[in-house]
Amino acid sequence: MTVVDAHHHVWDLSVRDQDWIADGSPIRRDFTVKDLLPEARAAGIDRTVLVQTVTVPEETPEFLALADEHALIAGVVGWTDLTRADVADELARLRELPGGRYLKGIRHQVQGEPDPQWLLRPDVRRGLTAVADAGLVYDLVVLPHQLPACTKAAAGLPHLTFVLDHLGKPPIASGALEPWTSDLRALAALPNTVCKLSGMVTEADPASWTIDDLRPYADVVLEAFGPDRLMFGSDWPVCTLAAAYGDVLDTARRLTGPSDHARIFGATATRVYDL
Repeated sequence: MTVVDAHHHVWDLSVRDQDWIADGSPIRRDFTVKDLLPEARAAGIDRTVLVQTVTVPEETPEFLALADEHALIAGVVGWTDLTRADVADELARLRELPGGRYLKGIRHQVQGEPDPQWLLRPDVRRGLTAVADAGLVYDLVVLPHQLPACTKAAAGLPHLTFVLDHLGKPPIASGALEPWTSDLRALAALPNTVCKLSGMVTEADPASWTIDDLRPYADVVLEAFGPDRLMFGSDWPVCTLAAAYGDVLDTARRLTGPSDHARIFGATATRVYDL
């Protein structure tokens, strides 16, 4: 089967700062596609989806060019300002750039927005409608308390596919399951929602996590979304704060049943992102 890593990043600090990375962090250095290639090959990854990291307009064209250059990258989830009046024109412009055919989705750092209802603002909704009209999907990077707004947004835009990154960042380190479980199930009840099995090792205790710490959360999303709406993402290189690339993939396989692997590790991402 084709194995897809549906969520990873790259960055070059000489091009721009990644101000979300703390000083002294092991990942406060460059991570390039050339760094990823041997990791992906060793893990048996065939294709990937490259996901935005910062909210600047220059990054998405750079990522599209990388996808044009590297066969490993089959899709890009980029960023644009959803609130700009000409967002539809901007999405069309991005599609015309070198590598523009690899633009598959848009993401914004909603987790950093102080307004928990940010997704429901009229100007944001207008932008999300443009994303849907362009045939793209929308990745949700949110915190647990923002899940109810995600559900309202997805319910109001049934023609747009929403992809929840990192399970909505549940409090794995504390072991708490509620209200995250109830809120996640409400989102999963909508047919236009999908979830990434990603980001778990860094939401747990990075130094001491075990597969048993992760299993209750993986079980919830597998039950709620099912394997046809669940896809694997490594979250490389952020995952390296807690585990090596191959270990993240192996852990995800151990958390899911072999009969589901073809969908979770390939088919769902291929279909949702039109890879």
